Amino acid sequence: MFIDTAEIHVEAGDGGNGCIAFRREKFGPHGGPSGGDGGHGGSVWAVADPALTTLYHLRHQNTFRAARGAHGMGSNRHGRSGEDVTVPLPLGTLVKDAETNEPIADLLSAGQKVLLARGGNGGWGNQHFATPTRQAPRFAKPGLAGEERRLAIELKLLADVAIIGLPNAGKSTLISAISAAKPKIADYPFTTLVPNLGVVAGDDSRTLVVADIPGLIEGAHRGAGLGIRFLKHVERCRLLCHLVDASGEGDAEKEVAVLEGELTEFSPEVAARPRVLVASKLDAVSDPERPESIRRAAASRGIPFFAISAVTHEGLEPLVHHFFANMSRET
Repeated sequence: MFIDTAEIHVEAGDGGNGCIAFRREKFGPHGGPSGGDGGHGGSVWAVADPALTTLYHLRHQNTFRAARGAHGMGSNRHGRSGEDVTVPLPLGTLVKDAETNEPIADLLSAGQKVLLARGGNGGWGNQHFATPTRQAPRFAKPGLAGEERRLAIELKLLADVAIIGLPNAGKSTLISAISAAKPKIADYPFTTLVPNLGVVAGDDSRTLVVADIPGLIEGAHRGAGLGIRFLKHVERCRLLCHLVDASGEGDAEKEVAVLEGELTEFSPEVAARPRVLVASKLDAVSDPERPESIRRAAASRGIPFFAISAVTHEGLEPLVHHFFANMSRET
């Protein structure tokens, strides 16, 4: 199940209390204070795990508590510190404070580790409070409380190329043809209900990640169809691959404009990203004018145009080459 939002509760461990103790030795009946310090409480950390692709695991565990520190002991023995707790999250995850909306973490690289809740410091034992005029202090400091907070977790897929288009434009077939991804493919709209990721291999050992975004319809930014729930997953993509079904009928200008309008309403910044217009399903074209209208739409916008058939693999090699060339320019 694809889950891209969640809320969790994190609670760091309290620090252990300092100890009140005195040395009791055979030849030192009036020995000084010997209370040890309390251990520090464990902290809660977020760790970016590239093996995860959704937040589904947070449905089963949404509370994370670190251990408290042990109390100090006599003979100047310090308490053991509490163990830290880690929360594994997918790459591309945003973490915010659920109450203040303050951003806390943006996990962009594998193994990245960010502190979510800091453990409390251990209290000082009474040995720290001895002075020439106060040689037998009968007090110690308690441990400090660990941080506790509610966090809003949001996943935004990390991909180099986002495949976008109206429902049934051939997006899933394309990603399955150029990568090892196996999305659901059928001849009816809204086959893809969640984003799919695929890794595309280049000729020189390079790879890039492609995301298949569920189909958009007019009014998506207002919640129509699948709405904007998945539009956020194109925010991190560097190139938009806009598929238009070439097997349809009539001028494609309106269809191209509809998706452009939805992107602009969602985010002008995303709409301004580099884009390529692709006429898909060449193997099923019945109206020769249809692919030409897609070509004209690309020319009027000054963006690259490709014509492909993911079924027969016609035109896929130049398109994938363009993907890698675009990534090279960006980096």
